[in-house]
Amino acid sequence: MYNRDLPGIIPDEQNRSYSAKREICAALPTRRLYVRYMFSHNNNQGKRGGSDASTYRASRQKLRDDLGESLTDHELLCCLLHVASPRSDADTIARSLLSEFESFATLITASTALLDQVPGLTDNQLSALKIVRTGAIRMLSEPVRRQPLLASWTALLDYLRADMALLTTERVRILHLDTKNRLLRDELVSEGSVDEAVIFPREVLRRALELGSAAIILVHNHPSGDPTPSQQDIALTRDIALAGEKLGITVHDHIIIGRAGHVSLRSKGLI
Repeated sequence: MYNRDLPGIIPDEQNRSYSAKREICAALPTRRLYVRYMFSHNNNQGKRGGSDASTYRASRQKLRDDLGESLTDHELLCCLLHVASPRSDADTIARSLLSEFESFATLITASTALLDQVPGLTDNQLSALKIVRTGAIRMLSEPVRRQPLLASWTALLDYLRADMALLTTERVRILHLDTKNRLLRDELVSEGSVDEAVIFPREVLRRALELGSAAIILVHNHPSGDPTPSQQDIALTRDIALAGEKLGITVHDHIIIGRAGHVSLRSKGLI
């Protein structure tokens, strides 16, 4: 029979000699210390080695001192990954991410499907990357939402490039403006494939009438990276502008975003 409290270790009181008791008791501390050592050892293995730990502490201190701009992409990414999942191998995962996506800016805009393919990346770390992206986009959108868009054109372009330049599928969005060119609504109206997204002029203008828009700006991205407008882009824009004019709705511009930059159809004289 065996004691219920320590099964398999301490025989029942009535079936052991005094010497057996001493042998068992003498063995217990060794077993407990061994277990404690293994737990501590595994913890350290799950976190960082000595050099990684010192690097992380140094990077963290720079962030606390508002010196984050001095961090490399790798150092910044390691900090983020470690905070999200302290027991992961943040250094190795960071190197894998930067090898795949080349820069911190590129990887935070990567799709979930692509990030899921990176070995070792945890759900918490993926969520942290998405939080950073969302926060960056929201920060850039603030001046766009507070000021007339035509008076804050550079801020608008920064916002659109950050949000759309690195997307892997084509998206079309419409910016609806009031009579003072302030943003009423920023709406995603279509998401397509790597080279096509479909919109219909009548649907665009019907929505503008519903919102009471005085003007609109069309925006879409080219996942190929080249923002050069196609003949279809130009024809569609002209159709919407012509129909909008009859309804008292101005098409201020159609902006095409790509990794290589952007193109304004208005500035090119194509509207």
